[in-house]
Amino acid sequence: MVKGIGGATFAAALAGSVLGSGSAVAQAPAAAQGAYSGNVVKIGILNDQSGLYAEFGGAGSVEAAKMAVEDMGGKVGGVPIEIVSADHQNKPDIASAIARQWYDRDGVDAIMELTTSSVALAVQGLSKEKKKITITTGAASSDLTGKACTPYGYHWAYDTHALAVGTGGALTRAGGKTWFFLTADYAFGTALENDTTAVVKANGGKVVGSVRHPLSGQDFSSFLLQAQGSKAQVIGLANAGLDTSNSIKQAAEYGITDGGQKLAALLFTLSEVHGLGIKAAQGLTLTEGWYWDLNDETRAFGQRFMKRTNRMPNMVQTGTYSAVLSYLKAVKAAGTDETDAVNAKLKSLPVDDVFTHNGHVQQTGLMVHDMYLFEIKKPADSKGEWDLYKLVSTIPGKEAYASEAESGCPMVAGK
Repeated sequence: MVKGIGGATFAAALAGSVLGSGSAVAQAPAAAQGAYSGNVVKIGILNDQSGLYAEFGGAGSVEAAKMAVEDMGGKVGGVPIEIVSADHQNKPDIASAIARQWYDRDGVDAIMELTTSSVALAVQGLSKEKKKITITTGAASSDLTGKACTPYGYHWAYDTHALAVGTGGALTRAGGKTWFFLTADYAFGTALENDTTAVVKANGGKVVGSVRHPLSGQDFSSFLLQAQGSKAQVIGLANAGLDTSNSIKQAAEYGITDGGQKLAALLFTLSEVHGLGIKAAQGLTLTEGWYWDLNDETRAFGQRFMKRTNRMPNMVQTGTYSAVLSYLKAVKAAGTDETDAVNAKLKSLPVDDVFTHNGHVQQTGLMVHDMYLFEIKKPADSKGEWDLYKLVSTIPGKEAYASEAESGCPMVAGK
């Protein structure tokens, strides 16, 4: 279902719902006429709002986008900013149909979040055709700024390469030299397994096997028994959302970790850890691009988000805040929402906000920033419901992410 910022139905969303008050046309000053299409800057948040990734980004990402709009004062260049949203149901065809309508009929200037790599790849490809900007914060595949890069496609918050460097590198260096992968059978899972395999091998480890499971699986028993039988020291969970949570729960039922094998949750965010519970998740190592309890600034943002949603934000939701804010800063700097002008500013402006203070954007569209390796606390060490992580190490952005030369992006000189 397509929604406007107030939770409007599909029909209402076609008309739009402006963040702020008054008429968009009436409030636009003469100087802004013609510089902004439709006299409004319109951003679409397209993600999973009802399925296995609903807690991963979902309504929380929409709320984070609204917060970014508020922090820009509700307007840019004298015209209002509007957020619309829709549930793509993790289906590339549905996502592409929504994106096409947003572009062709509804005047959407840019689409963001795009949880699920197959969806993000499809919408990014359509957006290239339509000459529109996408900023992916929910999907993980490094192909988005690698072999599938486009002039208007951006990747924010994290990617499979950074996750592999963080969790995969740390566990292999700590002695987990043999790996078996339990992999979601679509673009994201493949990319995460491939990127982690490369890191494991680079650190002296080897992969002894892998098995693929369908998206949104319920019974992981046969897959976990294969992993257990492999005798691998580490079972890499190359999945996400409820698939990861269910894998961990069922692994406990089979006594896999009690038998000495270690689970590597290669993409697991605060939302899923909270949902699983600290008792079941304790001791897991994971990599994220942001955490609410890093410093006073992140804690203040977390509390602000908490008051609106009754939850702490994860890296995808705060990454969406950063993406929307960065896009609006680029629109302001360009003095227009015309794609090429905004695109040039997005690639040149530093990323400096609550998500990161040292971010920069490669020509591939990848936003490079520090990542963090965390260990989930023991229940006795937690001081509250959302006090779940212990910081193990900070991974500098230049180490976490592939360089332009390494990316495989055809736009990079010499490719």
